[in-house]
Amino acid sequence: MADPRERPSPRARLLWSLAAALLWVPLLVAAIVLFVFSPWPTWLHVLLVAVAAVGCAVDVGVVPQWRYRVHRWEISDTAVYTLTGWFDQERRIAPISRIQTVDTERGPLERLLGLATVTVTTASSAGAVRIPALDLAVADAVTARLTEITAAAREDAT
Repeated sequence: MADPRERPSPRARLLWSLAAALLWVPLLVAAIVLFVFSPWPTWLHVLLVAVAAVGCAVDVGVVPQWRYRVHRWEISDTAVYTLTGWFDQERRIAPISRIQTVDTERGPLERLLGLATVTVTTASSAGAVRIPALDLAVADAVTARLTEITAAAREDAT
């Protein structure tokens, strides 16, 4: 089966970078504060700050680019298909007949960037299928299309 065709919004890279930075900035600040106020040897401070800086640079600069290259999604008349991950990749196919609900979610960073995540809940023990970081208009169109397709389906999603 071919990979899905659609990508998240190009702003997904910025979203993922900002989310990672919000996690790393407090750690970097703590490492610098320890560097200034701790009695530890200087080499240990330098090592701690260097490791935190490299981790931050990779998580903020590299990971979002990689995730954007991998993440894909597609909706057909029969299924929702996603490919996600950056290191550990996952392919999910949810048959339209199994869809129970379609939700749109927008966190603070997503609202700031005009993005949304569509969550397709199915009658599956594997959990919901998420299509992250879509432009708001695309997310609304996906939600409307899935609602139409599932309403037309004759099978019960149980």
